[in-house]
Amino acid sequence: MGHLVFLKVSPWKKVLRFGLNGKLSPRFIGPYQIIKRVGIVAYQLELPLELNCIHDVFRISMLRRYRSDPSHIIPVEEIEVRPNMTFEEESVQILNRDVKVLRRKSIPLVKVLWWNHNMEEATWEPENAMHQQYLHLF
Repeated sequence: MGHLVFLKVSPWKKVLRFGLNGKLSPRFIGPYQIIKRVGIVAYQLELPLELNCIHDVFRISMLRRYRSDPSHIIPVEEIEVRPNMTFEEESVQILNRDVKVLRRKSIPLVKVLWWNHNMEEATWEPENAMHQQYLHLF
């Protein structure tokens, strides 16, 4: 054991999905050290005190191997991870605008910079949904 892994958490509130089947980009916190293997598909992690409300055994689908790149890390001190492994994302500013042209309609989009993310991680979101939730950006 002793390997380092990232722990997968999902944005919960204030993150918009493009369409009904939209996918959210997974986010990871950590890295954390593996203490021991528990069964065939689970590992026990050494978690910090900030995560004492969360059970320390995780299925391998919740873990990602650690590769030394600081841009992948969201410090757990800077976000509030809930017991259901979600956290709240906040938008900072709109960087760009575009229109997605489909066969029968056009969808206005905005490129949003999220708090605690690099410029490269900005995402395109539907303008009308962003306008409803983040009026202060418009």
